[in-house]
Amino acid sequence: MMSPFVHLHVHSEYSLLDGAARITDLVRRADEYGMKSLALTDHGVMYGAIPFYKACKEKGIKPIIGCEAYLTAGSRRERGSRKDQPIYHLILLVKNETGYKNLMKLISIGHLEGQHYKPRIDMEVLASHSEGIICLSACLGGEVPQHLLHGRDEEARKAALRYKEIFGEDFYLELQDHGIPEQKRVNPKLIALSAECGIPLVATNDVHYLAREDAEVQDVLICIGTGKTVDDEERFKIGTDQLFMKSGQEMASLFPHVPQAIDNTLIIADKCNLELEFGKHILPAYAPLPEGMDSSAYLKELCGRGLEERYRDTPRWASLEHKKEAENRLAYELGVIEKMGFSDYFLIVWDFIAYCHRQGIATGPGRGSSAGSLTAYSLRITDVDPLKYNLLFERFLNPERISMPDIDIDFSDERREEVIDYVVKKYGVEHVAQIITFGTLAARAAVRDVGRAMNLPYGEVDKAAKLIPGQLGINIARALESTPELKALYDGYPKTRALLDMAMKVEGMPRHASTHAAGVVISKGPLTDAVPLQEGNESTALTQYSMEHLESVGLLKMDFLGLRTLSIIERCMNWIQEMTGDTPDFRKIPDNDMETYDMLGAGETTGVFQLESAGVRRVLKDMKPNGFEDIISVLALYRPGPMEFIPKYIQGKHGQVEVEYPHPDLKAILSDTYGIIVYQEQIMQIASLMAGFSLGEADLLRRAVSKKKRETLDKERSHFVEGSLKQGYTEDDANAVYDMIVRFADYGFPRAHAAAYGVLSFQTAYLKAHFPVQFMSSMLTAVMGTHRKVAEYVLECRRMGISVLPPDVNESRVLFTPVTGEETGHIRFGLAAVKNVGTLAVENIMKVREERPFDSLLDFCRRVDLRVCNKRVVESLLQSGAFDRLPGHRAQLLAMLDETVDAAVKWRKERDELQIQLFDDLVETPNWEIRYPDIPKFTGAQQLEMERELLGLYLSGHPLDDTADLMEEMGLQRLMDLGEVPDESQTVTAGMVVSIKEITTKQGKSMAFVEWEDQIERCEVVLFPEVWKRSRSLIEKGALLALRAKVQQGDEDFKLLAEEVAPIATDALRGLLQRRSAAASRPPAAGGRAPATGVTGGAARSTAGDSNPPPRAPAPVAAAPAAQRQTGATRTTSRQAESVSSPPKSSSPGESGQRVFLKITPQSENAALLSRLKKLLQAHPGSIPTLLFYEREQKLLALSDSYRIEYSERLIAEIENMLGAGSVRIK
Repeated sequence: MMSPFVHLHVHSEYSLLDGAARITDLVRRADEYGMKSLALTDHGVMYGAIPFYKACKEKGIKPIIGCEAYLTAGSRRERGSRKDQPIYHLILLVKNETGYKNLMKLISIGHLEGQHYKPRIDMEVLASHSEGIICLSACLGGEVPQHLLHGRDEEARKAALRYKEIFGEDFYLELQDHGIPEQKRVNPKLIALSAECGIPLVATNDVHYLAREDAEVQDVLICIGTGKTVDDEERFKIGTDQLFMKSGQEMASLFPHVPQAIDNTLIIADKCNLELEFGKHILPAYAPLPEGMDSSAYLKELCGRGLEERYRDTPRWASLEHKKEAENRLAYELGVIEKMGFSDYFLIVWDFIAYCHRQGIATGPGRGSSAGSLTAYSLRITDVDPLKYNLLFERFLNPERISMPDIDIDFSDERREEVIDYVVKKYGVEHVAQIITFGTLAARAAVRDVGRAMNLPYGEVDKAAKLIPGQLGINIARALESTPELKALYDGYPKTRALLDMAMKVEGMPRHASTHAAGVVISKGPLTDAVPLQEGNESTALTQYSMEHLESVGLLKMDFLGLRTLSIIERCMNWIQEMTGDTPDFRKIPDNDMETYDMLGAGETTGVFQLESAGVRRVLKDMKPNGFEDIISVLALYRPGPMEFIPKYIQGKHGQVEVEYPHPDLKAILSDTYGIIVYQEQIMQIASLMAGFSLGEADLLRRAVSKKKRETLDKERSHFVEGSLKQGYTEDDANAVYDMIVRFADYGFPRAHAAAYGVLSFQTAYLKAHFPVQFMSSMLTAVMGTHRKVAEYVLECRRMGISVLPPDVNESRVLFTPVTGEETGHIRFGLAAVKNVGTLAVENIMKVREERPFDSLLDFCRRVDLRVCNKRVVESLLQSGAFDRLPGHRAQLLAMLDETVDAAVKWRKERDELQIQLFDDLVETPNWEIRYPDIPKFTGAQQLEMERELLGLYLSGHPLDDTADLMEEMGLQRLMDLGEVPDESQTVTAGMVVSIKEITTKQGKSMAFVEWEDQIERCEVVLFPEVWKRSRSLIEKGALLALRAKVQQGDEDFKLLAEEVAPIATDALRGLLQRRSAAASRPPAAGGRAPATGVTGGAARSTAGDSNPPPRAPAPVAAAPAAQRQTGATRTTSRQAESVSSPPKSSSPGESGQRVFLKITPQSENAALLSRLKKLLQAHPGSIPTLLFYEREQKLLALSDSYRIEYSERLIAEIENMLGAGSVRIK
């Protein structure tokens, strides 16, 4: 027989890093126990309220929404110490809608007004928002139990009566028994107090996890939250494993002496009857409306004016028929908007967009399906003409399906906050908030966090984490299925199994709250009537419900997105205005401008919005676009899936194949895309034309088909065929067209979004083609601080014949700026882009030089503020070339810097003293000059190295520049593109040798690690003994070489495993490329695969064959931990490790009780090196014991079992690389 009981004190995963029970599991367990109700009372927050409510309703359980609030005995506005102002716990449970609204207000007040250590409320607000709420005195942390525990019985009585006065018969004294001694002392006192004051008792269990054995999960979460490990004696411990979800019997057996405390849980549950209604809309209201007009009349007036402004000077307005068409479309759209009740919504968006236009804040041309609306175009919310580009309103707002309109707006990323501030000021702080989002413990992060908390060796944790593929949405269970190496570790190592089991228990739980990148909600009434709030950034609060739950409670969200491209266009336009006195007007510029399309067709798209990647460039070169339609198509097709249709599109465009249509009538819809369904809108148009569907029905069909559910597909097929027969088509034709729709439904892209983003692609391309200097200056400014991108764009400038000049103390501003020079113009490096030079220094330099330019280093040092422009700043400016146009060369200026600074300080001091004595600043002051030392200039190489160090790139040129054309022509890959290729791919690339490190393997063979770079990127190249032997004569510092190699992707970066090295010459390159193709097409060798690491997209990986004999099936090999990477060590596949020449099998150590001795020389005795060594050993766990022999003290130290290793050539090579040749002995 089940004892009836309701849990009223329950924490879920939303008691962040404390609650270890997921809402779905709690509800499932309550259902298993036959409990008819369940409460949720997370610490100080209501994050889980909505998902909890839905989960309960689904199981037929009554949800009781609540919270374990934090209460201060004093005022919530006081910020005293915890000692003077203790913080107590208090359980609040919602009885009805009034109580729900009051609880949301209380929790919001705690966060927005009482946040100090915890979000605290006080007696004052508790009393004024108590209606509809049941109150329990909480756990040992409650005010009444705290007084009783410390012998303040009278205080406890007063406190209990204070709560009773507020809540009347809805206040209960709470009993808990987790076997804690303090509870044993307090409970009898609570029972006595109950009798004395007539306050009923209630029994609860402080649920933090599902089952007793999950106590350790909570322990690990607390350790993750506090940064401690489970072995730490000093840390906060719960001290009981009883915080699990007990059955009714278990609870009844704890309190046989007070059965009424169990019965009261049912009485409380009976009082709680909150019904939430989902799916209704709480729409915001626009204000102020003109006198005598409602929102739809005002919207109609604005749109009428806007439509005329948009089309007045266009051919459309001249033709009566076309004008009528536009007016009818607008009237139809406005009718739908009014019927659905969205007029205010459009006015609100129109208003803040108009504000942006007044303030000169760039807004995007549109995003998503809203670009299909003529209303939005008339109001200047979007900037894509839906009539010209054939965009459908129903894809945005479907009159046949009530859905919230979703207008997402892009703003210049530098000014997005201004727009949010405007909205907050206009509608009030209570009505506007940003949206919360939760960072979760994702697969890899969960393993690392749990490993840290469980105090497991770094190497083992790192090894397991790296074996989890870096795909989106991966979880540990799936990784165990898809990665044999991970499964082998899981099965073979109990510690790894324990780690992964624990990580799976916490995986996906929320770790912390943060602000959603774009979402903003605006409401008509106070937001706290619909959602609890908490502190956000300075001006706006944050909702406690995340995006999907806000939609359930009916709040309307808008996305305010910061788009960098808009600030790039904005800055570029400002410079064009400054330099030419005029700016291009994109409303008048034809969208088929030939210069722009010639540039795109040549694949010169560095910096062009959405068209920069190497893949898109290849498509553009083949396609040779000549109109805006082509840009829209590239944006829609260049995605996984539809990519396969690109060749067909290009052949159709160039007339190389005859375009086929599933039915001649569809030519009108599909001719622009050469018979391919590229857009979702085309599916809608086909259904409308063939089956006679309204566009609203057609949109429903599109949605249904894309879900790919069998019964839906069959139902929709008969609907489509039936409609087509009525229109006079045959059944075969109708079925053939429907099959085509089903095939393309997955791939279809919203044309409205592609067209809107196509506008930005066209605008950036146009600016690059016509105003290259201003455009590239703006691009460089946008990526300042990311050296790799700066280097890429500087290279592009060189290719375009634009010089990027070094920084200059007299000419540079903060950012990159265009300089009008000879024919092509130049770009001047910004001062803030120099390493070690902060904004304060730059501002000081710019302010001082307004008076007159600097004429020498001494003049500079005398005039700037040397506290801000300290010696390090001046040195960095000097080495980066910022004084090149003043007397003296870089080497001279560097040599005389100390003396110059000292002289400037002395000169200042004397000048100040003289002024004080004479009260006259016209006085002649002593004027020292400093001799320029007679020393040689820096060599070209020294100068380049300094530029790389301070600017992040070689500014005055790169040794590879002379061969750039050849490399481009032959199709060599740039290093920067290799981060994207699948692990183990073959590549041919060219670069310069920066440094070489040669080591000797255990077999006495030489191999090398080379630091390698092209004009943009650096990486490590590993040359195994065979390759090193063949190529060492070519490899020297500064050599320019080509390389055929295998790419090995790591967690953060990649390495190249060299297979062949050659000089950069046409024939040699051709040979490398042919051999790469041959190697890439060979089938992968059995088992010769590096362990899967984070390869984007999880593309298939294979090992191309090479000249080594096929190896034995290798053991899994771990990725080298980051600390070891810097030492020049490398992780390799076991196959390559064996190709370093493996010892005969029988002598492999460990089989006959062998041990590994590592010699620690006096030079190796430093903590950092030994810590790296330990991590290296732990990354190769095995059975062979390790001993350290300290040479200086002649003492032997046996390491613990956690440093037992698995023998491999690679490991030995890495240890010797770290400790020196001959430092490893096996006996």
